[in-house]
Amino acid sequence: MPNNPVFILALESSCDDTAAAVLENGKVLSNVVANQLVHVQYGGVVPELASRAHQQNIVPVVEAALNDAYVEKGSLSAIAFTQGPGLMGSLLVGSSFAKSMSMALGIPLIGINHMQAHILAHFIDNDSPTPQFPFLGLTISGGHTQIVVVRDYFDMKIIGETTDDAVGEAFDKTAKILGLPYPGGPLIDKHAQSGNPKAYVFTKPKVPGLDFSFSGLKTAILYFIQKKTLENPNFIDENINDICASVQHTIIEILIEKLEMATKQTGINQIAIGGGVSANSGIRNALKEAEVNRGWKTFIPEFQYTTDNAAMIGIAAYYKYLAGDFENINVVSKARIPF
Repeated sequence: MPNNPVFILALESSCDDTAAAVLENGKVLSNVVANQLVHVQYGGVVPELASRAHQQNIVPVVEAALNDAYVEKGSLSAIAFTQGPGLMGSLLVGSSFAKSMSMALGIPLIGINHMQAHILAHFIDNDSPTPQFPFLGLTISGGHTQIVVVRDYFDMKIIGETTDDAVGEAFDKTAKILGLPYPGGPLIDKHAQSGNPKAYVFTKPKVPGLDFSFSGLKTAILYFIQKKTLENPNFIDENINDICASVQHTIIEILIEKLEMATKQTGINQIAIGGGVSANSGIRNALKEAEVNRGWKTFIPEFQYTTDNAAMIGIAAYYKYLAGDFENINVVSKARIPF
C-alpha cells in the first residue's frame, strides 16, 4: 500500500455504455454510467451510433465522476481506459480521451483488458468477501463465456470458452424470438421468476471438455417456438413465463455442469462470476445453492459491478499502478486482445 493515496480516473467504452469512475486506492468514490437508448429501436448495438454517442457522453460523464468523487483533476495519480476487447470505434473514443488527459496532466496511462477487469471487480474495497488465489472465474456476458483459472491479479488462463455464441447472446436472441424488446436478457429473467423451469425440455449441446456452445440451443428454441405457434398462435403469450423459465433453467444447467467439471479438473472450489449476465437472478441462486450442494465457495459481485462499468477498470488499474505497469502514448486499442 503506497504512503500517499492513489487516485485513478478510469474510463470504460468497450460497447454502448460510456462510463467513468474515480477510485482512491481500491475504494470506489464515484461510478457513473451513461446508457445509450438509441440502440433499442434496432434490436441491438449499432457500432457507428455507439461511437458517436460515446463522443457526446464522455466529457459530461468524466465531469460527473470527478464531481461525485470530490476529486480535482490535479489530484489524479493516473488515468486508465479499456484497451479491449470491444467495438473498435467505441474503444478509440475512450483511449483518445485518456491519452489526451494523460499528456495534459503529466500522469501515467494504464490500459486494461475488459474481461480481466470483470474478474478483478471482486477486489473492489466494499466490505464484501474477496476470493483467495487461486480461484475459478466465470465471465458471462453478451460477447463472452469463459472459465478462467486466476492465480494472481494478472496471472489468468482460460481453460474453457464458447466455440460460437456467448451466453448473453443466447438470452437476447431467445428474447427476440419471443418478441421481447432489446435488451431481452433481463426480461427473460423477470418472466422466468414466475414460470415453471421444467415445463419444457431443451436438449443441451454436447461439447467436449470445458468449452461451451449455445448456437444449437438457440436453433432448438427457434424450432420449438415455430412448431408450437403453428399449433397455437397464442402459445407465446399464454406460456411466456414457463418458456423463459425453461430456457433459463437449461442455460444455468449448462454453466453449472461445466463449472463442476472445472472444479474436478483443477481441484479449485472457489468460483467468482463476472460480466453482465452475472446479474441474472437464476444464475446467482444456482451458485448459492452450489455452496450447499457441492461445497463450493462462491463470490457474486454487486449489481453495479456486473454490467460494463468503469469501477472494474479502475480496480484493475490500481493493481497495475502498484506494479508500475504503464502504457506509452503509442498504445493501440484492440477489438480482440489476448487474455
